[in-house]
Amino acid sequence: MASQRPVNTDAYSMILDAIDIGTYRPGDRLVESELADRFGVSRTPVREALQRLETQSLLARDGRSLIVASLDHNQMSELYVVRRELEGLAASLAARHATQEEVRILRDMVEEDNALVDDPPALSRANRRFHKQVHLASHNRYLVQQLDLVYRTMALMATTSLAAVGRGEIAQSEHNAIVSAIEAKDEEAAGTALRDHISVAFMTRLKQDAEARKDEA
Repeated sequence: MASQRPVNTDAYSMILDAIDIGTYRPGDRLVESELADRFGVSRTPVREALQRLETQSLLARDGRSLIVASLDHNQMSELYVVRRELEGLAASLAARHATQEEVRILRDMVEEDNALVDDPPALSRANRRFHKQVHLASHNRYLVQQLDLVYRTMALMATTSLAAVGRGEIAQSEHNAIVSAIEAKDEEAAGTALRDHISVAFMTRLKQDAEARKDEA
């Protein structure tokens, strides 16, 4: 008889996915009964999932309520520092270990994602798939696990840097450079290309935040 994944894992994954795609955004209140109804599960696995998400700092307390956490400026900066170094390492290892088939998948992703540059939400989802494929091509399970944690926290950012004017085309060009370095098995170039890619994304996000503060003034 085929084994089934525990329901509480499903509840956790569904809530996490909902945060990731923006169904629930930073500051939104999560109610156990409403989540159970939405996802068609009992309240017990939802309660366990919420406790797990709070432990991972993806949810925060607002009085007696649980809300989707948000990142302040310092937290965002710290996250990007870690992301930059870990992703650079992943690209370097991918240049060393990626198979021809994995490189072909990365190349196909870049070519297909070029059609999404005018659709920031779709490009953002494609961007995560591309980066995940680079992580997997590193062939280092512990690095992949750490990057998964980083990307869970990235979901707490209410906007995507890919929404900035012209950022989609630039990001795709950067992805192309990353794949070319991996394809050439140039570990140093691959690591540098991906670290630079993350640095530009961070600078773009800082500019977005500065513009938002100006609009609020």
